[in-house]
Amino acid sequence: MTASEPEFEALVRSLADPYGVLNKIESVTDLARDLAGRFELQPLLARILTNAASLLHCESGSIALVDEPAGTYTKKVDIGVGCQEGQTFPLSEGFTGQVVSSRSTVILEAYRTVERGHIAPTDPRWNCAVIGVPIQWGEQIVGAFMVFSALPGRPFTQDEARLAELFASQAAIALANADLHSKAADREREAAVAAERERAVRDVHETVGRSLATLLLSLDQAEKANPAGEAEAARHIRKARTIAHDALAETRRTVLGIGPAALAGRTLQEAIAGELTWVDSMTGAATQLKVLGEPWTPAPEVMHQAFRIVQEALNNVVSHAHATSVRAGVIFERDSVSVVVEDNGRGFDLAAAHGDHSAVHPGCLGLHGMSSRAIHLGGDLQIDTTRGWGTRVRATLPVQVPEQDAYLQPRWKVVIATPYLLVSAGLVKLLARAEPGIQVVAEVSTASQLIDACALLRPAVVLLDLDLLHRDTSGIFSHLRTIDPGVAAVVLTDNPTVDQVRSAKQSGVRGFINRRADGDTIGRTIVAAAQGEALMEGEMFDHLMGDSSRGTGSGLFTTREREVHDMVIRGMADKQIARELQISVKTVEKHVGSILRKTGARNRTMLVSMNAQEAVPLQTW
Repeated sequence: MTASEPEFEALVRSLADPYGVLNKIESVTDLARDLAGRFELQPLLARILTNAASLLHCESGSIALVDEPAGTYTKKVDIGVGCQEGQTFPLSEGFTGQVVSSRSTVILEAYRTVERGHIAPTDPRWNCAVIGVPIQWGEQIVGAFMVFSALPGRPFTQDEARLAELFASQAAIALANADLHSKAADREREAAVAAERERAVRDVHETVGRSLATLLLSLDQAEKANPAGEAEAARHIRKARTIAHDALAETRRTVLGIGPAALAGRTLQEAIAGELTWVDSMTGAATQLKVLGEPWTPAPEVMHQAFRIVQEALNNVVSHAHATSVRAGVIFERDSVSVVVEDNGRGFDLAAAHGDHSAVHPGCLGLHGMSSRAIHLGGDLQIDTTRGWGTRVRATLPVQVPEQDAYLQPRWKVVIATPYLLVSAGLVKLLARAEPGIQVVAEVSTASQLIDACALLRPAVVLLDLDLLHRDTSGIFSHLRTIDPGVAAVVLTDNPTVDQVRSAKQSGVRGFINRRADGDTIGRTIVAAAQGEALMEGEMFDHLMGDSSRGTGSGLFTTREREVHDMVIRGMADKQIARELQISVKTVEKHVGSILRKTGARNRTMLVSMNAQEAVPLQTW
C-alpha cells in the first residue's frame, strides 16, 4: 500500500525530528504571531501555559493576575492544579505571593516548602518541584507564571528556568497588549458616546431651533396678511408667536443641560489627565500634567471646547509627533483659562500646513478645528512648532462665553435664502458636516422672508442664491443694511461677472460661492465673511481673472458669436437669428452654446440677466 502525500511528509518529519521539536517551535512561533493582534486574553494565556508545560515536560501549572496595590492575585488560567481558576487570594499566602515578594524567579525542590500554600498534602504535586516567575511590565508586577514538574524528585534546571522566564515574557506581552486594546476600546466607546451626545445636541438645536424660527417667520407673514378688522385672529397669532418664542428659548436652555460625556462628573484637569494616560498607553511617551493657579469651574461650553482642543492636540501627538515626552497644562487666571500641550516630537511646517485658511488642506483640518473652537468662544489659539524640535499648542479662553442667545449657540448664525428647497437642504447638510462654528438659523425662499428673518434672528451672514435676486429686484441689500449694517452677504452663483464683484464691496457682499463648491469651501467662505474677510473659491477666481478684461465674456466672442449674442439679448429665437444671418438653426444653436460656456450662464434667460447687470449696480438688485 502506497502512503498518501501528507502521510509521507509526516513520516519524513518524524524521522528527521523524532522528539517533535520542530512542531513545538512552530507552535511557539504561531503563539508569538498571535501576540501582535487583538485576542481573547484567557484563551491565549491558556495556550502560553500549555506550550510551556509541553516543552518543559510538565502536566500542570497556572498563571495568576496580580494587583499589588490591592494586595491580591487571581488565578486566571489553571491546568491540573485543583481547579482554582477565577479564585482570588491575598499576596500574603501561596506560592504566587512568595514569587511576588521575591520579585524574581523562584525554584523549589518541592511545593511542600511553601508557607500557607493552597495544595493539600494528599495532592500528587505536594512533593513535586515548582518554578515561579513574576510577570513584569516595566517595574510593575502584573502576574505570576508557574509550572510543576511531572514527577516527585525531578528538579528543574537553570536552562528550564530560563525557558519558563521566556514564556512569562510572552504572558507579559499578552497582558500589556490586552490592556492597550482595552483602553483603546474604552476610548472608542467614550468617543462614540460623546459624538452621539454632541450629535443629539446639535440636532436638537438645529432642527427644533430652526423649525421654531421658521414658525415665527410664518406667523409674522400671517400677521401681516391678516385684515386689520379680524382682531380675534390677530390675538391668536400673537399668542402663537409668544409660545414659539418661549419654546425656542426653552430648547436652548434644555440643550445646555447636555454636557460632554468625557467631562461628566470630572473637572477639566481630571479629564485631561485621562487623555494623557491614553497617550502613555499608545506611545510609551513620558507624560506630565501641570495645574497652575487656583482651580475654578469654567462655563460648561468653555470646559467642553477647552477639552476638545486638548484632545485634538494630543491626538496629533499620537498620530504624527513621534514624541518621547508630552506635557499638558491648565492655567487658571482671573478672567480666562488656558490649556497647553507640549511635545518634543518632530514638529512640522506650520505655514505650509495651516496657512491663512484660504485653502485649508485636508491634512490640517485638526488645526482648523482647534482654531475654530477657540475663535467660536472669543478666545485665542497659538501654535509654536519647529521641525525636529517639537510643538506647543496654547488656547486661551474667556471665563464666560460672549453674550449671545445661549452659549451653545454657534458664533456665526447664517440665514440661507434660495428659491430651491433641494439646494437649501443640501447646504444645511454640507455646513453641518464641514464647519461646527456655523449655525443655520433659518431657510427662506423669498426676499420678503429674508428681510423678516434678518430682523428677527440677526444673523452674521446671509447666504443668498443669485437666482433669488433675479426674481426680486426690490433692493434686498439696501434693506439688509438698514436692518443690520454689520450683516455680511455671500452670494451663491455659478460665475459672477467682474462688474458684480466690483460692486460687491458697496453692497456688503463678502464672497461668492460656486454651486459646485464642496462643504469645506462653503464653510470657510462663510466664516471669513463673518470675520469681516473675503474668500473666493479657486475656480471662480480663475474665471474672474480670465474675465477681468471682457465683462461677461464678450472679449472672447468671435464676430459671428457677437452677432448671435446681441440678437439673443434682444429676445430673438434661434429660427429668427438663423433667418436674419442666413445660417442654419443648428449653427445658431452651436454659437449659443459657445456663448453660454464663455459667459458662465446656464441658459438664455440668465444670459440676458447677466447682460442687464453690467449696467445695473449690484446693490440695486
